[in-house]
Amino acid sequence: MTETLSTDVPPGVAASPPAAPAKPAPLSLGAISWSMFEGARDPFVILITIYIFMPYFANVVVGDPVAGQAAVARIGQWSGWTVALTAPFLGASIDRLGPRKPWLGLCVLLMVPMIWALWWTKPDHSGISIGTTVALAVAINVLFAYTEVFHNAMLMRAAGARQAHAASGLALAAGNGMSVLMMVFVLWAFVLPGETNWSFIPAHPLFGLDPVMHEPDRIVAPIVAVLFVLGAIPLFLFTPDAAKTGIPPLTALAQGTRATWSMIKSLSGYKDAAVFLASRMIYVDGMTALLFFGGVYAAGVMRWGVLEMLTYGVLLSLFAVFGGFLGGWMDGRLGPKRAIQIEIVGALICLTSSLGMGREKILYLWSYHAADHAPVWSGPMFRTLPELVYLCIGFGTAVFVTGTYASSRTMLTRLTPAEQTGSFFGLYAMSNTATLWLGATLVGLFTVLFHSSQAGFFAIALLLVVGLAGLCFVKGGKRVH
Repeated sequence: MTETLSTDVPPGVAASPPAAPAKPAPLSLGAISWSMFEGARDPFVILITIYIFMPYFANVVVGDPVAGQAAVARIGQWSGWTVALTAPFLGASIDRLGPRKPWLGLCVLLMVPMIWALWWTKPDHSGISIGTTVALAVAINVLFAYTEVFHNAMLMRAAGARQAHAASGLALAAGNGMSVLMMVFVLWAFVLPGETNWSFIPAHPLFGLDPVMHEPDRIVAPIVAVLFVLGAIPLFLFTPDAAKTGIPPLTALAQGTRATWSMIKSLSGYKDAAVFLASRMIYVDGMTALLFFGGVYAAGVMRWGVLEMLTYGVLLSLFAVFGGFLGGWMDGRLGPKRAIQIEIVGALICLTSSLGMGREKILYLWSYHAADHAPVWSGPMFRTLPELVYLCIGFGTAVFVTGTYASSRTMLTRLTPAEQTGSFFGLYAMSNTATLWLGATLVGLFTVLFHSSQAGFFAIALLLVVGLAGLCFVKGGKRVH
């Protein structure tokens, strides 16, 4: 039987149209400050880890590409294992301690001088030793992961459930946007001087930095340290924090440890969160490998030099800004689960397309010989059609990878109780690092077995496909109305 809803509208009088849905409220100052913290923190990854400092450390300071890559790999392994074994307990303890800001502030105070100290990693070994640099990098990476636990655990208090997706997307966009600004500045101030006669480029590196001593490579460490301090200040001033619980730190740690073990044992009670974390662990391994090996692959296949690679990094970071906003927008319109699925498929399409590229071929099918074609433009780099097509594929990769990171964080908040966000974001951080070695191992294994860099990237595609399949078994993550 169908029930008829009664109304108070008199017969013969037209009913008023339904009210338009209210527009979402703008982000609060506290939520914006929360996002800006990530904007100031993420340039460490771009400038130090990926594009400038670590390549300098591996190739110049260590002096041998193979030994240098091994040293960088040890940094990732040791820091990854440490975070995997400690971050979940840390997150659970914070739920019991209450306020996140004191512990987040301690991490920042420890990180900043260590980041700055990387400046003394000199090419002639007259500064800090290789072993000291490795130790500093491990400690910084561990603390970086801890800041992620504390920072993510503040998201719901900073923005609330309805605005969490917007704050998360803004944070990713801010991180990539600030990285773009810093990389452009480094290019303008330290890398391009002396390499081009453009009128807007200084004739010599600023501040009298000596290229022979690789000071333009090393200056990124103090720049990142200063930016981190400045960007952290608004969060500590304006972002709301949890109330004190009165539980002593050691007691909170003991309780958090017991609770984490209980949570791991009883994840069956949070089946969807458990399946999501497992799936995310796989597809994020693929995304991370895509980022870290993407530069190596581009340099080898397209035969790009330092200037091209740094410019490539600037452009990809710029497009990653759109990825942060895309993730937040799709989370709000489609829900984070559907957004993640679309973003993984987009990354797979870009990955598959890049495998069909080279200096003399375009998308598997078209041969291209530069001698038979005039340059597309007269600039100092990216002058051929294959290079420009590869750039466009890279732009898509940056958008979809960044969007996946933003949507994944929102997804976890939809699957877990608000009072346990610290605990679950501890597991979230553990899933970031527990299998961090997997992507690199598979890429190396496939490359050696098939003697092909393209085959190595096929391993990344497998990780993305497996993670995408796992998401099909997760219930939840729909749009919040």
